[in-house]
Amino acid sequence: MSTATNTPNPVLRVAPASPAAAAAYFGASLAFHADVSDVASALAADGDPGFVVVDSRSTASWDQGHVPGAIHLPTALIAEQAGQLLDPSVPVVTYCWGPGCNGATRAALALAQLGFQVKEMLGGFEYWVREGFGFETWEGSERRTPDALTAPLDAADCGC
Repeated sequence: MSTATNTPNPVLRVAPASPAAAAAYFGASLAFHADVSDVASALAADGDPGFVVVDSRSTASWDQGHVPGAIHLPTALIAEQAGQLLDPSVPVVTYCWGPGCNGATRAALALAQLGFQVKEMLGGFEYWVREGFGFETWEGSERRTPDALTAPLDAADCGC
C-alpha cells in the first residue's frame, strides 16, 4: 500500500484556517497594506486622498525615480524628521524599492512607534513603474508601458 495516497498534497499538508481565523487575518492584512493601483487611483482622484505617501529610500534612489507627490523621508531619518514633515493626524503610506526589499516595512514600524497611522504599499516603486504609473526623476517626469504580468493592458483596473 502506497503512503503517497495518505499524504495530503503540499497545499493541504497544513489545513486551511477556519473561516473566522481567515477573515481576521485577511482583514488585518488590509489594515496594514495598500496596493499600488489603489494608491495611484486615490492620488489621481480629485481632492485630498486622506493620506500622504512616504518614500523611505536613499537620496540616490529618490533621484532615480519616485511617486509624484511623495515625501522623501529615508528610514534612518524618521525619528529625527517625521515630526516636522508629517501631520500625525494624517495616515501615511510607505514604500521602498519593491517586494524584495523590507525598507517600507522598517519605515512603517518606525512611524508606528512614533504614533503615526501607517500602511505599507505592496510592490513598492518597482510595481508602481511596472503597472505603468507616472513617476518623477531628477531629470523630470516619466511613464513606462505597463508590464502585462502586473497590470491589465486593455482595462482601467484588474477588477479585483
